[in-house]
Amino acid sequence: MALIQCKNVSLAYDGTVVAEQIDFSVRRGEYLCIVGENGSGKSTLVKGLLGLMNPVSGTIEYGDGLTRQDIGYVPQQTNVQRDFPASVREVVLSGTIGRGGHTLFYTPEQKKTAARAMERLGIRDLEKCCFRELSGGQQQRVRLARALCAAGQLLLLDEPTTGLDPVVSGDFYGLIEELNRQNGITVIMVSHDMGPSLRSATHVLHIKHRPLFFGEREDYLASEAGRTFMGGYGHD
Repeated sequence: MALIQCKNVSLAYDGTVVAEQIDFSVRRGEYLCIVGENGSGKSTLVKGLLGLMNPVSGTIEYGDGLTRQDIGYVPQQTNVQRDFPASVREVVLSGTIGRGGHTLFYTPEQKKTAARAMERLGIRDLEKCCFRELSGGQQQRVRLARALCAAGQLLLLDEPTTGLDPVVSGDFYGLIEELNRQNGITVIMVSHDMGPSLRSATHVLHIKHRPLFFGEREDYLASEAGRTFMGGYGHD
């Protein structure tokens, strides 16, 4: 059974349809990379998957026990987010809010969840540091740790390496691959870094308002859409 399934979904932004007739599904443990040109509707689709935007037609269904609260979301980073005046621990802990019930204080279990996430991503020694004083790569690790606290089953990332240099981006993609392959977390990622992001993906959705391709990574690389869009990246 699929965790998420889109059936003939069309989405509109400010009254204009930006993505239409989207059909795909994601099963537990898979790693889906969503690609496409600027303005093709990728980020709008992310909003639909999060339940922040309703389709104008078609359906987005959750299955296999998944709820919206089980999705850990890493959005595109903005200058406001980079300058957030809180400690690393506070930022990561905030990811557990949806799992703590109606209480004014963090529970011991929430604190343990945050500590495990920081430990997993190698930022436990930064927990007392101010988030806005960290490097871009460190900030992304913190934001990923926060998403892990919220993610019961699935991570959804929207252009997570924007603004990061190639070395830091490569390190971040390695973290995502490890979480997927070693920890079994399902991943859906929107990315413009074609080579690095596709290297670890199991499946690809290529959209240009309408889907050009959905299927396994190797089939995409051999398809007309894949060969055209990938250019000189190759298969490695």
